[in-house]
Amino acid sequence: MNKKPYSHYKASGAPWLGEVPEHWEVKRLKMAVHLSDKKVEADEENPLPYIGLENIESWTGKLLPIDPDVVPSGVANSFQEGRTLFCKLRPYLAKACNPDFSGLCSTELLVIEGQDFDRRSLLYWLLADGFVNLVDSSTYGSKMPRANWDFIGNCRLPVPPFSEQTAIADFLDEQTGKIDHLVAKKRELIARLKEKRTALISRTVTRGLPPDAAREFGMEPHTRFKDSGVKWLGEVPEGWGVKKLKFLASNELGAGIQIGPFGGMLTGVVYDEIGEYKVYGQENIIKDDFQRGIRWISHELYSGMGNYHLESGDILFTRKGSIGGCCITGDSIHPGIIDSDTIRLRTRKDMVIPLYLLLSFKFSDYLQSQVQEFKRGAILSGLNTSTIASLVFLLPSIPEQEAVLAFLDRETAKLDRLSEKVAEAIARLQEYRTALITAAVTGKIDVRH
Repeated sequence: MNKKPYSHYKASGAPWLGEVPEHWEVKRLKMAVHLSDKKVEADEENPLPYIGLENIESWTGKLLPIDPDVVPSGVANSFQEGRTLFCKLRPYLAKACNPDFSGLCSTELLVIEGQDFDRRSLLYWLLADGFVNLVDSSTYGSKMPRANWDFIGNCRLPVPPFSEQTAIADFLDEQTGKIDHLVAKKRELIARLKEKRTALISRTVTRGLPPDAAREFGMEPHTRFKDSGVKWLGEVPEGWGVKKLKFLASNELGAGIQIGPFGGMLTGVVYDEIGEYKVYGQENIIKDDFQRGIRWISHELYSGMGNYHLESGDILFTRKGSIGGCCITGDSIHPGIIDSDTIRLRTRKDMVIPLYLLLSFKFSDYLQSQVQEFKRGAILSGLNTSTIASLVFLLPSIPEQEAVLAFLDRETAKLDRLSEKVAEAIARLQEYRTALITAAVTGKIDVRH
C-alpha cells in the first residue's frame, strides 16, 4: 500500500494535528457532535444490555461479548442505537465503540451522537493516538485518572466532507480488518505454543523423558511400566515411586505442610511501603510476585512465629484457589511469614526437588483429578492441609528429577522464544495499525482513490 499525501495543506491550529488538507474544516468536538447525558436507574425486572469498560477492547473499537445476566446496580448511562461510546476513565486505554443496539453503559462512558461526522469515521478519530494522548494529558486523580467533557469537548478535530469521511472509514475498515486478521492468527499461534508447552511438561512429569532425551542425559528410556494402584494415575514408569505428599514434606519442627496464623496472632500488622518482616498472602501467589504487598510485622512478632516463616524453595498455595494456582519462593525473598489464607509446603530436599514438585502441581492432570475428588466429598470448598497431605505424587529419583528439569528448561525456553517473537510481530502490527489510523484521519495520506 502506497498512499500519497494531499496536494495542499493548511495549519490546523491544533498541535496534535499539525497541518491538515486545505479543504478540511477543523472544529471543536462539542461543535461537531451532541453529548447525551441521560442517566437512568438500572431496572432488574426489565434489564437492557449493559456495556461496561471491560466489554470494550483497547485501541480497536471492538465490542467484546456481553453477559446478558449482568445487571448494573445504581445509575447507568442510557444510549440509543447509532451512538458512539468513548471512555473518559483512564483514556490512555483508548476504549471506544459503536454498538449496534440500544442499552445501558457505564457512567464512565460518554455517549456521543455525531452531527458533522459519519459514525464510523468518528470512531477512528476518537481512537487516533494523538487525540487519545491529548485527552489523557488532561486527566485528574492518581488512582482513577479521568478526563471531563469540558476538556474533551474543546479538543479540535478535523472534519472532512462526508464523502471523504466515508472513503476514510471504508479504507480503514478494510486495512485494519486485514491487520486484525493477521493479529488473530498470530494469537492463535501463541495459544498453540502455550498448549504445546503445557503438554510437554505434563507428559514429562508423568511419563518421564522422551527416549532420545533420556539417552542424552545418560539415562535409560522407560520401557517398562507398572500399575500405580491409583485410579487417577494408571500405569507409571516401573522405577518410580508413588507416595503421598505428607511423606515428602519436611519433618523438621515447624516445617512440612503449614497453614498461616489465625485471628489475634497478627494484630500487630503495619501497613506501609516498607517494613521489617513481610506478610505474604493471596496476591503474591496469584501474581507469582513477592514484591507486592504492604503488610509488615516487627522483629519481635516475627521471632515468635517460627512455624510460619518462609524460606527459599517453599511452595505456596492460596486456600481459596486451585492446586495449579501455586508458586515457589526464590532465593531473594524478603524474610517474612504467610497469612491465614496461605498454605506453605516445605519438602524433604533429599526426596524431591521443589521445582519438580511445583511443575507437577501446575501441569499434571493426575494431581488436579485428585483435588477435584477430594472437593466433591468436602463440606467446604478450597484447599486445606489435609487435602494436600493426602495427594498421591509420582516420585522419580533425584537424578532423574534433575534431568527432567534440565530438559524442560531447555525445551520450554525454545517455545518461549518463539512466543516472544510472535508477540513482537503482533506489537509491530498493532503499532502499524495505530499509525495508519492517525495518518488517514489527520490527512497525512489521501485515501480517496
